[in-house]
Amino acid sequence: MTMDTAFFITAFVTMFVVIDPIGLAPLFVALTQGMTTAARRRIALRATLIGILILLAFAAFGEALLSFIGISMPAFRVAGGILLFLTALDMLFERRTKRREDKQEEDRDDPSVFPLAIPLIAGPGAIASVILLMGQRPGVEGAALVLGATGIVMLIVMGFFLASGMIERALGKTGVTVVTRLLGMLLAALSVQFVLDGLSAFGFGPTAG
Repeated sequence: MTMDTAFFITAFVTMFVVIDPIGLAPLFVALTQGMTTAARRRIALRATLIGILILLAFAAFGEALLSFIGISMPAFRVAGGILLFLTALDMLFERRTKRREDKQEEDRDDPSVFPLAIPLIAGPGAIASVILLMGQRPGVEGAALVLGATGIVMLIVMGFFLASGMIERALGKTGVTVVTRLLGMLLAALSVQFVLDGLSAFGFGPTAG
């Protein structure tokens, strides 16, 4: 396996776990309850498009913004890893799902911008992840890999939105819970790796590869 392939897989898994398309599917059903199929399709398209534009903006300018305010990438990597670890804990103990369900009450007319695009798709975890990944592989090639992986995840999100009702019936509540907790475990491991890489850049432990 080449380094590019390994990095692409890491970027894809990170963004998939953080955005969590499977966990978003039942929430999309609840937020669009009673709407026509055409209306649901429009909301799914709009939400994913806005989400990818937000993540693209942070991928392009996030590191420059950090430099402007005096935050180094290793420091952001450690902070981002801690943030992702907290997100993983929320997934493992179902606190994340409960918070997402609470947001359903805040906007039922057109949920495409809020709460779907922000903060459910392009939330703090996704924004931190895309900046961290861009920092791991600077340059055009690295950016292409990160944006490609993120784009595929967003297509999966839209696919889950469009097929959310069928997926929810197939998995059931127990199935969604099991998948969410498995993804939480994976995210916890990835977040620890981010922290270790950040600490290595400061000279603690082995040098990051």
